[in-house]
Amino acid sequence: MNTPKNLKYASSDEWVLIEGDVATLGVSDYAQDQLSDVVFFETTVAVGDTLEKNAIIATIESVKAAADVKSSVSGKVIEINEALADTPELINSDPYGAAWMIKVELANPQEAEVLMDAEAYAAFCETRGH
Repeated sequence: MNTPKNLKYASSDEWVLIEGDVATLGVSDYAQDQLSDVVFFETTVAVGDTLEKNAIIATIESVKAAADVKSSVSGKVIEINEALADTPELINSDPYGAAWMIKVELANPQEAEVLMDAEAYAAFCETRGH
């Protein structure tokens, strides 16, 4: 399982990359592995929307299951990865790169401090098995 050290992770399997006052969000390698072949992605937010922490930002469907993606931080949506709607399989092949989902201008940067680092998230995933 791939857990880049420069990211923060939520127990609901989303990752966050903090760059200044902007957070980029996506789902972890563990999440995409559990879902298996992703066939559908749809955002449930729009640019300019204000999000509360834990708000649902997207829906992912695979051949196995459907899952909601939550925002680990609050703030204003400033960008959406429109390419994912046409190529949802990127979530499987590149969950930390091409499959980023949204970018948020942080309302409260301290919210990210309670998220897990890569080591803690990897240990958390181990407790759940496969």
